[in-house]
Order: sequence, then structure tokens, then C-alpha cells
Amino acid sequence: MTTSDYYKILGLPPESSIEEIKKAYRKKARLYHPDINSSPDAQDRFIEVTEAYDFLIANYGKGVSDSEYDRIIEEWKKYRQERSRQRAKYYARSSYENFRNSKYYKSTRILNNSGVIFIFGISVMVFINTIAGFIFRVRNPLPGETGPPIFSFILLLILSIILFTVSFLYLKAYIEANKKHNGK
Repeated sequence: MTTSDYYKILGLPPESSIEEIKKAYRKKARLYHPDINSSPDAQDRFIEVTEAYDFLIANYGKGVSDSEYDRIIEEWKKYRQERSRQRAKYYARSSYENFRNSKYYKSTRILNNSGVIFIFGISVMVFINTIAGFIFRVRNPLPGETGPPIFSFILLLILSIILFTVSFLYLKAYIEANKKHNGK
């Protein structure tokens, strides 16, 4: 199987991003999971989709040339293909709900909780440090300074509010996505 075949299995063009690969895998995994799809070839299709996902994620962005491709395919077949198939068979035998709650499936999420919370925490710290820095500068001016640096304070305050707003929207979207995910 070639790289383009793996992209075709997921229904993607070869220039797809990691986020697109993850999204397509989640969609196809739900479509072909034997717990949901009762067709006789559902398990084989599920295993094929999982193998394609594993290969594309493992080799994403490596800019594989034709000569290097053969070596990577051999390495893939030797070490990872069987492991990928075993994992897919295990998840195909389990219920879709157990599969959806597995670490493997959760790793395909575009927004993860640690990243969203970290960005939100950073935005709060930037906002607080902007205000605290201005108060400190007003109370302890530098020698020769005529007044507090209002322009830089306003600029930093606007930037921190933008960062805070964007991170808050991401946090809100993450919470709503989790509610949808947990509610199904």
C-alpha cells in the first residue's frame, strides 16, 4: 500500500493537515466500528482505517522521496503494521463506547484539555502581570521618567484582553465539545 492509498482510505487529499487526518479518522472509525456498522466487512474496514491513520500520523511531514518510501514501508510492515492491526482488532471487538473513551481515540481530538487550560492560564497571567506591572511602574518610576508609560500599558492591556478573549472562546468551545461527546 502506498501513502496515497492511505490518504484515499481516509478520503483525504495527500496535502492534508494533521487535524484533517485526525478528524477523518474519527469519522471513518465511527462509520466502520463493528459495534455500530453491522456489515460483514465492517471490522476489516475499521482495521484498514486504523492502519491508515497510524501510518499517516507516524510519517506525517517527513517529505518521503520514492527511494526512501520503500525503506519506510518495509520498516512500517516490520514493526508497526502488525501492532496497528492488533490494536484495531482489539477496539473492533470492544463496544464503540469503550473505543470512544479510550486514550487512542481521545488522542485524535483537536482540542485537548491540557492545551486549552494551559493557554487560558497563560492569558490570565499576562492580563494580571500587565496590570501589576503598570501599578508597580506608577509607584516606582524610573529616574528621569516624566510619567507612567500609558501608551505601552494600553497596548499591553489590549493585547492581553484579546489573548484572554480568544483563550476563553477556545475553553468554551472545548467544554461544549466535551458536553456533546459525553452526552452521546
